[in-house]
Amino acid sequence: MNYRNIIFDIDGTLLDTEYAILHSLQDTLYELLDKHFEQNELAFVLGIPGEVSLGKLGIEDTAEANRIWNRNFLRYKSDVQLFNGIPELLEELRRRGYGLGIITSKNPDEFHNDFEPYGITDYFETVVCVTDAPRPKPFADPILAYLKKTGLKKEEVIYIGDTAYDFECSRNANVDFALAAWGNVAPNDFAPKYVFHSVDEILSSFPAH
Repeated sequence: MNYRNIIFDIDGTLLDTEYAILHSLQDTLYELLDKHFEQNELAFVLGIPGEVSLGKLGIEDTAEANRIWNRNFLRYKSDVQLFNGIPELLEELRRRGYGLGIITSKNPDEFHNDFEPYGITDYFETVVCVTDAPRPKPFADPILAYLKKTGLKKEEVIYIGDTAYDFECSRNANVDFALAAWGNVAPNDFAPKYVFHSVDEILSSFPAH
């Protein structure tokens, strides 16, 4: 493998956020629509921007609804944590000479509030939020924005994520994709180039440059 940069998704890949995302969304929809949704009805939102998710659920004022969702999410912050071994993984990958990046469906405020407190932001040289590309995942635009920012070629990067949206974004950009199967959502309806069941498997697959 001749990758120069390893790009990570956040939710479900670096951070275990599924419980917080779905429970806070249930609260939000009950508040706005006076209707209870089961979690299996909402699982499709994992990996796509909040306002897009809310639009698919029939919300008209998605910006205001997303603000309420973010407010409700704060009540579940204690349920969010880094997956085991993530800081050590990032430290070792950087020691081995890889550049590290993030492509996320979070907007900049969500990135600041939901991710930066976990203390690993400095490992990442390049961050692409949902507002940094014309269209979100599953379109290729976020990865193309990343390549433009870094000046790297498609064959020099790999994207690690946990949802079909991540995979489709990579496929549409013609970039290699690895499934982070340690997350709560492990799609089985596509064939990624690599499947990693633990962070240790990543280290065994990416030797030092």
